[in-house]
Amino acid sequence: MMKKFFEGTLCGFLNGFFGSGGGVIAVPVLEKEGCDTNEAHATSVAVIFILSLVTAAFYGLSGNLDFKAAWGYIPFGLAGALCGAFFLKKIQAVWLKRIFGGIVTVAAVRMFLV
Repeated sequence: MMKKFFEGTLCGFLNGFFGSGGGVIAVPVLEKEGCDTNEAHATSVAVIFILSLVTAAFYGLSGNLDFKAAWGYIPFGLAGALCGAFFLKKIQAVWLKRIFGGIVTVAAVRMFLV
């Protein structure tokens, strides 16, 4: 129970602090819990969805949310989400892990250089 408390708190903190990032913790945790790779990725989306709703509500109530800017991305994000969900079913776990690792690595390098 304490382990889930720590991991869940860390997912929520990353999501709230960075505006995303909880999935980076959620996916490996879910895989350790016994989910296969594709299931872990899909399940982490559900976890991050709830965390993101809470975070967005907090940011909105504190006046730090630009709805006008957000609405410019939402339709395209929805299209991307549908494509991603479609392809998740079709990709082998080994490639999913490699793509996920590559994106996290590129993001990390970019953050150090910018």
